[in-house]
Amino acid sequence: MRYLQGETLNFWKRKKEAPVRLELPIFPLNAVLFPGGLLPLRVFETRYMDMTRECMKGERPFGICLIQSGEEVGKPAVPERIGVLAHIIDWDMRDLGVLHLRTRGGRRFRILSHTESSQGLVTAQVELLPEEKDIPVPQEYAACVRLLRLIVAEQPPGTFLEPLAFDSASWVGNRLSEVLPVPLAAKQKLLELDDSISRLQILLRYLEGRGLVAKE
Repeated sequence: MRYLQGETLNFWKRKKEAPVRLELPIFPLNAVLFPGGLLPLRVFETRYMDMTRECMKGERPFGICLIQSGEEVGKPAVPERIGVLAHIIDWDMRDLGVLHLRTRGGRRFRILSHTESSQGLVTAQVELLPEEKDIPVPQEYAACVRLLRLIVAEQPPGTFLEPLAFDSASWVGNRLSEVLPVPLAAKQKLLELDDSISRLQILLRYLEGRGLVAKE
């Protein structure tokens, strides 16, 4: 009986931890969206206008992925496998034929397979990645926090989504990854990391190597 109870608990644990799979429209961009980040978008192609309308109607996110090969406009680009859910938080059409969106980064996902419609819209079967375990920023990365505070203070209101979480290793790492002038391929590698401390380690080495923060 004890064995059966243990097996039952293990079964439900595995069931609870089973990855969530979704079908998502994908917006490949020359940009990397991070969880908790804010990304404004200009939408004007028919395929993305239709995608946006359907997402807003169903209150569903779409996926944003860095372009692996191809261009943003025209023929469908090949997206990187790891992307982020983009939740529409605001929109307007102050310019005729151009939809302005404000999107918030949600969960990361991995593309399992994808197809292209006759309009050129990429639709993917994706698996949501586990949410990153968050911890307070360790003291050895305090320089990252100080620099980020300076950057945030110099930006106009609304550049970063509230609440500002300077005590969160995940939040600090993601915001620095967004704003630092590193190549998009490097930003993609930072996004793909599953550990907030590993991300801060890489960022701190980058900042120290360029004299942007003092070694402690």
